[in-house]
Amino acid sequence: MSYAVVIPTIGRPSLGVLLAQLAKSHHNVGPSRVVVVDDRPVGCGQALQVPDGGVLVRVLRSGGRGPAAARNVGWRAADTEWVAFLDDDVVPTPEWAAQMAQDIRGLAPDVGASQGRIEVPLPTDRRPTDVERGTAGLASARWITADMAYRRAVLQRVGGFDERFGRAYREDADLALRVIAAGYRILDGQRRTVHPVRPSAPLVSVRAQRGNADDALMRRRHGPRWRERIGDGPGRLRRHGLTTAAAAIAFGAAARRHPQVATAAGLAWIVLTAEFALHRILPGPRSAEEIGRMLISSIAIPPVACWHRLTGELRWQRVSPATPVPAAVLFDRDGTLVHDVPYNTDPAAVWPVPGAREALDRLRDIGIPVGVVTNQSGVARGLISPAQLEQVNTRVSELLGPFDVWSICRHGEDDGCPCRKPAPGLVKDAAAQLGVPVGRCVVIGDTGADITAASAAGARGILVPTARTLRQEIQAAGEVAPDIAAALDLALSGRVP
Repeated sequence: MSYAVVIPTIGRPSLGVLLAQLAKSHHNVGPSRVVVVDDRPVGCGQALQVPDGGVLVRVLRSGGRGPAAARNVGWRAADTEWVAFLDDDVVPTPEWAAQMAQDIRGLAPDVGASQGRIEVPLPTDRRPTDVERGTAGLASARWITADMAYRRAVLQRVGGFDERFGRAYREDADLALRVIAAGYRILDGQRRTVHPVRPSAPLVSVRAQRGNADDALMRRRHGPRWRERIGDGPGRLRRHGLTTAAAAIAFGAAARRHPQVATAAGLAWIVLTAEFALHRILPGPRSAEEIGRMLISSIAIPPVACWHRLTGELRWQRVSPATPVPAAVLFDRDGTLVHDVPYNTDPAAVWPVPGAREALDRLRDIGIPVGVVTNQSGVARGLISPAQLEQVNTRVSELLGPFDVWSICRHGEDDGCPCRKPAPGLVKDAAAQLGVPVGRCVVIGDTGADITAASAAGARGILVPTARTLRQEIQAAGEVAPDIAAALDLALSGRVP
């Protein structure tokens, strides 16, 4: 299994440590080649000095256009099946090369990437500082290119890194989301890489707020729920907005000689700023130096963050969304997720169809909500009690994992309700409960009623036929898949209804 290692660098001394460690871990399973991409600006003077660490290195230039552009230069120069990206300040473990080869050996064709495990050593004699805690967050971050391997063919298919991300921030998450949207999986590997905490300037957290402009680009490319999909928290931008607004109102009111308004807004600013500062100070070492730095930066960060987000929104307002993925995937229950037992009242009779749990977990892993839309006319007919229905549904969740929404029609066929499939009510209700556009939902079911309900609601429908599916239903369906896994591949293909 051939792979190359691509390392973008700005000439930090840590590059030599990395190359030496790669040489130590090489053995007989090391990379076919190592490509170091010098991303210092053109005309920076002295050529990049690459230490002779015992591993063959090819040096290329990317002209100071940022790590996304540097990585593109690197992987396009490789001719291997896989490309592993490492940052120039990480230290692979001695077993890294062997574990890397093991991580990618024999992977299924739909696996597009393998993520390494990042370890961040923190001080043991004191609490970590704000910067150290920020670096420690890399250990639980998803898809960061401190150690990330991609199939080269997948990089070609999605176009590599988006070079509009000009700094080492969000470019890796953007690539991963586009790879997932193309229908590939990303798996965790076993290889381990150490990411030391670098020395930093006193106000590095203020300069880091430039990333808010990149967050604006992420929102344009991947929609408002992009943070959930990459496993990130909600952020503090809204609170920063309130803090900045309070300060602006206080200054404006004072200038217009409205002391009561100025006082109220000033107090609000003090409370919000104090909460932010304490949020950063209390987990830290609480040294005088750290407290002073946190106080100063906590005052500066809110307006700086808002400024960069505003400039980002203005700059990227004309950017088109990336290949869209569903806002939610809704499944029929009987015949699609579990084998159809007519008017089932027995939880013990619940039997998942092959691949259902794997498909649902795949969606959960990439942050796409999942739901069930099901007709249960047995309740209206008196064949199923509400309690029995609840027990069966509970068993479905026990076997298949939690669902974000259940939308159930308990009416009979002749009740004339707007919810029973093929009417669109269940699909619209599920989308409303999730708070997502129904036009970006995908419905997967085994009958023509499922597909008709999806179409009537404005959603996308994918039919997975079973023995009870009528031939004319198969012929009328716009999209048909042989099983639930193939249906999910179609759902993630990015087609817009």
